[in-house]
Amino acid sequence: MLMNRAVAIYCGIVATVLFSGIGLVFVPDRQISALQPYTDDSGETYPIALFGAAAQGREVYIDLGCVYCHSQQVRRKGFGGDWDRGWGERQTVARDYIYDSPHLLGTMRTGPDLANVGVRLPSAVWHFQHLYDPRSVIPGSIMPSFPFLFEQHTLKEGDQPPKEAVTLPEGWLKPNEYLVPTERAQNLVAYLLLLKHQSPLPEAP
Repeated sequence: MLMNRAVAIYCGIVATVLFSGIGLVFVPDRQISALQPYTDDSGETYPIALFGAAAQGREVYIDLGCVYCHSQQVRRKGFGGDWDRGWGERQTVARDYIYDSPHLLGTMRTGPDLANVGVRLPSAVWHFQHLYDPRSVIPGSIMPSFPFLFEQHTLKEGDQPPKEAVTLPEGWLKPNEYLVPTERAQNLVAYLLLLKHQSPLPEAP
Protein backbone atom coordinates (compact mmCIF):
# COMPACT_ATOMS: atom_id res chain seq x y z
CA MET A 1 0.00 0.00 0.00
CA LEU A 2 2.70 2.48 1.02
CA MET A 3 4.86 1.36 -1.89
CA ASN A 4 2.03 1.99 -4.37
CA ARG A 5 1.42 5.42 -2.87
CA ALA A 6 5.13 6.31 -3.05
CA VAL A 7 5.25 5.26 -6.70
CA ALA A 8 2.16 7.35 -7.46
CA ILE A 9 3.67 10.39 -5.72
CA TYR A 10 6.97 9.90 -7.55
CA CYS A 11 5.21 9.60 -10.92
CA GLY A 12 3.16 12.68 -10.10
CA ILE A 13 6.31 14.70 -9.35
CA VAL A 14 8.02 13.55 -12.54
CA ALA A 15 4.91 14.33 -14.61
CA THR A 16 4.59 17.79 -13.06
CA VAL A 17 8.22 18.66 -13.79
CA LEU A 18 8.02 17.20 -17.30
CA PHE A 19 4.84 19.00 -18.34
CA SER A 20 5.99 22.24 -16.70
CA GLY A 21 9.24 22.07 -18.65
CA ILE A 22 7.41 21.43 -21.90
CA GLY A 23 4.83 24.16 -21.34
CA LEU A 24 7.09 26.84 -19.86
CA VAL A 25 10.43 26.19 -21.59
CA PHE A 26 10.35 24.03 -24.71
CA VAL A 27 7.13 25.29 -26.34
CA PRO A 28 7.95 29.02 -25.84
CA ASP A 29 11.51 28.39 -27.05
CA ARG A 30 10.21 26.78 -30.26
CA GLN A 31 7.83 29.68 -30.80
CA ILE A 32 10.37 32.43 -30.18
CA SER A 33 13.33 30.81 -31.95
CA ALA A 34 11.25 30.66 -35.13
CA LEU A 35 10.80 34.45 -35.22
CA GLN A 36 12.43 36.25 -38.14
CA PRO A 37 12.90 39.95 -38.97
CA TYR A 38 9.75 41.54 -40.36
CA THR A 39 9.71 43.32 -43.72
CA ASP A 40 6.87 45.80 -44.22
CA ASP A 41 5.18 46.85 -47.45
CA SER A 42 7.81 49.51 -48.13
CA GLY A 43 10.61 46.94 -47.98
CA GLU A 44 12.01 48.11 -44.64
CA THR A 45 13.22 45.27 -42.44
CA TYR A 46 13.16 45.30 -38.63
CA PRO A 47 15.03 44.54 -36.47
CA ILE A 48 18.53 44.76 -37.92
CA ALA A 49 21.52 43.19 -36.20
CA LEU A 50 23.94 45.63 -34.60
CA PHE A 51 27.40 45.98 -36.07
CA GLY A 52 30.47 48.19 -35.78
CA ALA A 53 30.47 50.93 -33.15
CA ALA A 54 26.93 50.18 -31.95
CA ALA A 55 27.74 46.50 -31.36
CA GLN A 56 30.85 47.49 -29.38
CA GLY A 57 28.79 50.09 -27.52
CA ARG A 58 26.44 47.36 -26.37
CA GLU A 59 29.41 45.67 -24.72
CA VAL A 60 30.27 48.94 -22.98
CA TYR A 61 26.64 49.18 -21.80
CA ILE A 62 26.97 45.72 -20.26
CA ASP A 63 30.44 46.42 -18.83
CA LEU A 64 29.29 49.60 -17.06
CA GLY A 65 26.32 47.80 -15.51
CA CYS A 66 23.67 50.00 -17.12
CA VAL A 67 21.29 47.04 -17.20
CA TYR A 68 21.11 47.05 -13.40
CA CYS A 69 19.28 50.40 -13.33
CA HIS A 70 17.66 50.61 -16.78
CA SER A 71 15.19 48.30 -18.45
CA GLN A 72 14.58 47.87 -22.18
CA GLN A 73 10.94 46.79 -22.26
CA VAL A 74 7.88 48.97 -22.72
CA ARG A 75 4.76 47.46 -21.19
CA ARG A 76 1.42 47.51 -22.96
CA LYS A 77 -1.09 50.23 -22.23
CA GLY A 78 -2.83 49.78 -18.91
CA PHE A 79 0.14 48.01 -17.30
CA GLY A 80 2.06 50.78 -15.55
CA GLY A 81 2.88 54.28 -16.70
CA ASP A 82 5.33 53.54 -19.54
CA TRP A 83 3.20 55.21 -22.21
CA ASP A 84 2.39 58.23 -20.04
CA ARG A 85 6.11 58.74 -19.41
CA GLY A 86 6.80 58.67 -23.15
CA TRP A 87 9.09 55.66 -22.93
CA GLY A 88 7.75 54.08 -26.12
CA GLU A 89 5.29 54.35 -28.98
CA ARG A 90 4.20 50.71 -28.72
CA GLN A 91 4.73 47.77 -26.40
CA THR A 92 7.89 45.76 -26.94
CA VAL A 93 7.51 42.16 -28.10
CA ALA A 94 9.73 39.11 -28.52
CA ARG A 95 10.66 40.00 -32.11
CA ASP A 96 12.38 43.17 -30.86
CA TYR A 97 15.07 41.05 -29.22
CA ILE A 98 15.84 38.32 -31.77
CA TYR A 99 19.40 39.59 -32.27
CA ASP A 100 20.09 40.29 -28.58
CA SER A 101 22.46 37.94 -26.81
CA PRO A 102 22.35 38.25 -23.90
CA HIS A 103 19.00 39.99 -23.59
CA LEU A 104 19.12 43.28 -21.70
CA LEU A 105 15.49 43.48 -20.55
CA GLY A 106 16.54 44.60 -17.07
CA THR A 107 14.81 43.95 -13.77
CA MET A 108 14.87 47.40 -12.15
CA ARG A 109 13.89 50.91 -13.14
CA THR A 110 16.04 53.08 -10.96
CA GLY A 111 16.38 55.11 -14.15
CA PRO A 112 13.99 55.43 -17.12
CA ASP A 113 13.42 52.66 -19.63
CA LEU A 114 15.77 52.83 -22.64
CA ALA A 115 14.00 50.65 -25.21
CA ASN A 116 13.17 53.68 -27.35
CA VAL A 117 15.71 56.22 -26.07
CA GLY A 118 17.17 56.74 -29.55
CA VAL A 119 13.86 58.28 -30.62
CA ARG A 120 13.17 60.08 -27.36
CA LEU A 121 16.64 61.63 -27.06
CA PRO A 122 18.28 61.72 -30.52
CA SER A 123 21.09 64.16 -29.65
CA ALA A 124 24.56 62.62 -29.33
CA VAL A 125 25.79 65.75 -27.53
CA TRP A 126 23.08 65.36 -24.89
CA HIS A 127 24.14 61.76 -24.24
CA PHE A 128 27.80 62.72 -23.93
CA GLN A 129 26.93 65.45 -21.43
CA HIS A 130 24.69 63.05 -19.55
CA LEU A 131 27.39 60.40 -19.34
CA TYR A 132 30.05 62.84 -18.15
CA ASP A 133 27.78 64.13 -15.38
CA PRO A 134 24.02 63.50 -15.44
CA ARG A 135 23.41 66.55 -13.20
CA SER A 136 24.61 68.79 -16.04
CA VAL A 137 21.42 68.06 -17.99
CA ILE A 138 19.06 66.60 -15.36
CA PRO A 139 19.29 68.44 -12.03
CA GLY A 140 18.93 66.07 -9.11
CA SER A 141 19.69 62.92 -11.12
CA ILE A 142 20.95 60.00 -9.01
CA MET A 143 22.74 58.35 -11.92
CA PRO A 144 26.51 57.98 -11.40
CA SER A 145 28.82 60.03 -13.60
CA PHE A 146 31.37 58.47 -15.95
CA PRO A 147 34.13 61.09 -16.38
CA PHE A 148 36.65 58.33 -17.19
CA LEU A 149 34.91 57.98 -20.56
CA PHE A 150 36.28 61.41 -21.53
CA GLU A 151 39.55 63.24 -21.90
CA GLN A 152 39.57 66.79 -20.56
CA HIS A 153 41.63 69.36 -22.43
CA THR A 154 42.51 73.01 -22.05
CA LEU A 155 42.24 75.11 -25.17
CA LYS A 156 45.36 77.10 -26.03
CA GLU A 157 44.93 80.73 -26.95
CA GLY A 158 44.07 81.13 -30.63
CA ASP A 159 43.22 77.44 -31.11
CA GLN A 160 39.83 75.98 -31.91
CA PRO A 161 38.47 72.83 -30.27
CA PRO A 162 38.35 69.72 -32.49
CA LYS A 163 35.06 68.79 -34.14
CA GLU A 164 34.56 65.88 -31.73
CA ALA A 165 34.85 68.19 -28.70
CA VAL A 166 31.95 68.20 -26.24
CA THR A 167 31.06 71.26 -24.20
CA LEU A 168 28.96 71.29 -21.05
CA PRO A 169 26.35 73.80 -19.88
CA GLU A 170 27.79 76.96 -18.41
CA GLY A 171 29.48 76.50 -15.06
CA TRP A 172 30.51 72.86 -15.48
CA LEU A 173 33.87 73.52 -17.12
CA LYS A 174 36.20 76.50 -17.33
CA PRO A 175 35.61 78.68 -20.42
CA ASN A 176 38.78 77.34 -22.10
CA GLU A 177 38.16 73.66 -21.27
CA TYR A 178 36.46 71.01 -23.37
CA LEU A 179 35.95 67.26 -23.37
CA VAL A 180 36.80 64.64 -25.98
CA PRO A 181 34.82 61.41 -25.72
CA THR A 182 36.91 58.25 -25.74
CA GLU A 183 36.18 55.46 -28.20
CA ARG A 184 34.20 53.66 -25.51
CA ALA A 185 31.99 56.72 -24.98
CA GLN A 186 31.43 57.12 -28.72
CA ASN A 187 30.52 53.45 -29.09
CA LEU A 188 28.14 53.59 -26.14
CA VAL A 189 26.33 56.63 -27.53
CA ALA A 190 26.14 54.98 -30.97
CA TYR A 191 24.38 52.05 -29.29
CA LEU A 192 21.97 54.24 -27.33
CA LEU A 193 20.99 56.17 -30.44
CA LEU A 194 20.04 52.92 -32.20
CA LEU A 195 17.66 51.83 -29.44
CA LYS A 196 14.46 52.42 -31.41
CA HIS A 197 11.70 49.93 -30.71
CA GLN A 198 9.07 51.76 -32.71
CA SER A 199 8.65 49.97 -36.05
CA PRO A 200 5.11 48.54 -36.37
CA LEU A 201 5.00 44.74 -36.19
CA PRO A 202 2.08 42.36 -36.86
CA GLU A 203 1.94 41.49 -33.17
CA ALA A 204 2.43 45.10 -32.03
CA PRO A 205 0.98 47.54 -34.59
